[in-house]
Amino acid sequence: MALIDHMKKELSALKPSDILAFNQEISQIPDIIQLTLGEPDFNTPDHVKLAAIGAIQQNNSHYTASAGLPGLRQAASDFLFNKYGTRYDPATQLQMTAGVTEGVYATLTAILNPGDSVIIPTPIFPLYIPITMLNGGEPVFVNTADDGFILDPEKLAAAIEAHQDSVKAIVLNFPTNPTGVTYSRSDLEKIAAVVRGKDIFVISDEIYSELTYTSTHVSMGEILPEQTIVLNGVSKSHAMTGWRIGLVAGPADIMAKIGMVHQFMITSATTNAQVAAEEAFKNGQDDAAPMRRAYIERRDYLVPALQKMGFTVAKPDGAFYVFAKIPDRFGHSSWDFARALAHEARVAVIPGASFGPGGDGYIRISYAASMDQIKTAVQRIAEFMAQHQ
Repeated sequence: MALIDHMKKELSALKPSDILAFNQEISQIPDIIQLTLGEPDFNTPDHVKLAAIGAIQQNNSHYTASAGLPGLRQAASDFLFNKYGTRYDPATQLQMTAGVTEGVYATLTAILNPGDSVIIPTPIFPLYIPITMLNGGEPVFVNTADDGFILDPEKLAAAIEAHQDSVKAIVLNFPTNPTGVTYSRSDLEKIAAVVRGKDIFVISDEIYSELTYTSTHVSMGEILPEQTIVLNGVSKSHAMTGWRIGLVAGPADIMAKIGMVHQFMITSATTNAQVAAEEAFKNGQDDAAPMRRAYIERRDYLVPALQKMGFTVAKPDGAFYVFAKIPDRFGHSSWDFARALAHEARVAVIPGASFGPGGDGYIRISYAASMDQIKTAVQRIAEFMAQHQ
């Protein structure tokens, strides 16, 4: 009964996604420019779509192995090795999931017991927080706003020490949503030095890995393979958000447990979407290149424009987000600022408070939108800022 009461308490504390709720709230404003949700404005590559069409035409519409099609797991394993130098046995160390969202849920459900702690550096995509709570865990936040939005190893060590034996995992997400900041090899090695040899998993969400701008993405799965659970997929790299194909990779023993939770949740991912993802991994290893070039062009237009208006911006090194600090004259409430911007300037952004401690006082702007939309949005924001001098 104590466990049931605990879970009821955790459920009562949860609320629907701030991001989705706010997006719906302001979407009815006429002529509003949406710079909110993190979804590529590109189409899935034609060769990937044709693979899915072929699967449908061939009546490839039955259950697959719960871990995913063998060919898809092999293609995903090859992709991760070719791109990031990580080695995963497709038979025992890879699990295909219904997007990274399901991968996060299956992973945290597999590793957490009630009372366990998960260290979460913030600001961060908030998904990990309610899933930790739903599994009876305690989120432990480490605010990175004063450290360039990179988890400081000394602060990580202090958080582990403060929570002693309850820490089960730390979460990394890079290139990071909402800041676009990414981790260098040196950053990852310093974090690995803190947790190596401890009974702590590193849950490394690397879904934006192919949208790293200035250097090659380094995977935590290469640095600390024995303790790292890597999350990735085709949503951002191949503009396949709606296909819902993600992957989880890690040590074989924990992957067996994650795979078991996955079985209980969805049996297997959609068959024709798996066929499409196999084509993406196998024959579209560089499909993200034109998207990456477009995002860099948009970033290089948007960041100086915002700085000229008085925003302080952490220059993104990947993904497609700008995390901009609101000028002091507007106060500290990101909700108030974002609502005013939506209603007065007809530009929709996400309040930084949605991303945890360190996020209030900022807004997240997604530049997964056309350059024309971004230029119009910049003009409108500039007029709004001038009216509120």
